[in-house]
Amino acid sequence: MSNLVPFRLEPWFRTRIWGFHDLTPWYNYKTEGEPIGEVWLTGEMCAAATGPLAGKSLKDITAQHGHDLLGNTYGDGQFPLLIKLLFPKEKLSVQVHPDDAMAQKYGEPRGKTECWYALDAQPGAHVALGIKPGVTPGQIRAAIESATLEDLLEMVPVRRNDMLFVDAGTVHAMGPGVVILETQQTSDLTYRMYDYGRPRELHLDKSLEAMRLKTRAGKIPPRNVNGHSVLIDEKYFEIERWPLEPGKDVSAVTANTGGLQILFVSEGKIRVSADVAEGFPVNRCELAVIPASSRNARVDVESPATVIRIQPRAM
Repeated sequence: MSNLVPFRLEPWFRTRIWGFHDLTPWYNYKTEGEPIGEVWLTGEMCAAATGPLAGKSLKDITAQHGHDLLGNTYGDGQFPLLIKLLFPKEKLSVQVHPDDAMAQKYGEPRGKTECWYALDAQPGAHVALGIKPGVTPGQIRAAIESATLEDLLEMVPVRRNDMLFVDAGTVHAMGPGVVILETQQTSDLTYRMYDYGRPRELHLDKSLEAMRLKTRAGKIPPRNVNGHSVLIDEKYFEIERWPLEPGKDVSAVTANTGGLQILFVSEGKIRVSADVAEGFPVNRCELAVIPASSRNARVDVESPATVIRIQPRAM
């Protein structure tokens, strides 16, 4: 195994009809064209911004250095997690994602289980997660036809720092008033069930096939462990929140795990470095990748910071 050094990834801004033209104060990004709804942080087109790999896309880095990058999470050789920021100005469509078995039935490598961490939430913000108890598939189909599907959905209030699990098969929708850090299996499989009359394609049959009337979706309470919080620990990912202070020992946040580690800075500023590698800054809303083969990766805290550490699960 050769030693890859940590690197920062450039974000990729994605247009969505339900997004914003101005992402201030999160990003210094404005557009006169289509609104921006998603910022992809580990999309295959995202390029390394630092170190020897600078300019190369994450897709190419993974293809050329898969084992060194991913270690015990190598799996099928694809970067395992897609991490995004979502900025909904309007309601997103009501949708459902297939599980691995259904995805593979239709020739896709995997399904889409995800989770949402609320970086911000305005008073009254909520999301839809799941179907109310006792509702039947027939009632769901009828409610779609009569434009009353929202009446059958479980509405969950959201506050800043909430973690919500959205396992495959969960009928769900995101509303305005939140900024969400989404971590998901690397998949773009989405079946749109209902879209408030907007002229976009629906996938009614597949969404009804994919949905489960009862799932484990919902809020996950944090678990405090040795000065940090485990936000979620599921089949595909483990996510933690680390409060970091200048001058204090923060070596645990980059302790070698044998696999890939991803550091997202939600507040403050850090600097990431490793043996034989020049360090680089990681500011708020930026993301650093710590390859499995990196030696002695470390974090220096330049201002009080909160780091979200995301680790894929070995599959």
